Amino acid sequence: MNNRIKDLREDSDLTQTQVASAIGITQRKYSYIETGTQQLTEEVLVKLAKFYKVSTDYILRLTDDKN
Repeated sequence: MNNRIKDLREDSDLTQTQVASAIGITQRKYSYIETGTQQLTEEVLVKLAKFYKVSTDYILRLTDDKN
């Protein structure tokens, strides 16, 4: 799952700081989520899905369909 978050960020040519700021968390917390050090919360999952315009299932690797 976390690799998908990293892939989405890198595919969008964004830094961790940019994504973290856009979804309202610190860069450190975002980094921990991306590396799997900290679990992805439901709130952050929804914010990421909205930010990247993909489904939560896509982020969770339940599907390969972004919608």
